[in-house]
Amino acid sequence: RTLFDFEIVYTKAAKHATEIAKQAVADNFNILVAVGGDGSVNETAKALIGSNTAMAIMPTGSGNGLARHLKIPLDLKKAMKIINTAKETRIDTIQFNNETFINIAGVGFDAHIGWEFAKFGKRGLSSYLKIIMREFPKYKAKDFELTIDGKTVQKKAFLISFANGSQFGNNAHIAPQADVADGVMDIAILNDFSFFKIAPIAYKLLRKTIHQSAYLEIIKAKEVIVKQPGTIAHIDGEPIEIGNTISIKVNPLSLKIIIP
Repeated sequence: RTLFDFEIVYTKAAKHATEIAKQAVADNFNILVAVGGDGSVNETAKALIGSNTAMAIMPTGSGNGLARHLKIPLDLKKAMKIINTAKETRIDTIQFNNETFINIAGVGFDAHIGWEFAKFGKRGLSSYLKIIMREFPKYKAKDFELTIDGKTVQKKAFLISFANGSQFGNNAHIAPQADVADGVMDIAILNDFSFFKIAPIAYKLLRKTIHQSAYLEIIKAKEVIVKQPGTIAHIDGEPIEIGNTISIKVNPLSLKIIIP
């Protein structure tokens, strides 16, 4: 049970959580609880940035990347106990053109998979893995131009993740050393690799050692401009049409959050 007076509001459509959160800030709620996965957390958090309303998470999504990074239990009774302690901290958020993300955004293969997953109809880890195995043989690494804190580099990459938190979800850590409160993002650039390297790379993702792989480069930055050949990306796992040029900037310690 909760120790607070509370109100339960159900979302009716995509992006409705943002409207609910805006109203909660206007009504001076102390805590707003996002019940869902990283997409729901994203919708809720973007309305709370810079406010005195803290966000708590009840993780019920398919990946729960931010909740796992913050060590919020997936057991909902235990997650409720954490809300009751009301222990607050502040974390960074990251601007992504006109969007915001809290955990991870990306371009390349993971963005492509995000679009395919959204069309698949059935959520869950098994669906995600099926899509990865179906799409991997067809997908080719792409050329990106990155201007990282003012310095421009060219990269041919399978995917590029911009990480505030450390993992996509399901304990797949693309940036194991990322810190949500350090004022920088971890840009994780995964180089092209052969089909036969899937298993060792997946193993390293799950063992939090992908940063030791010869195929991955991690660069820490406050700001990056990306020029990509396509127009799609994902923010916190949700696919978006973003355009060929993306401006990404850390907004330090801009979100109050309840943590264990």
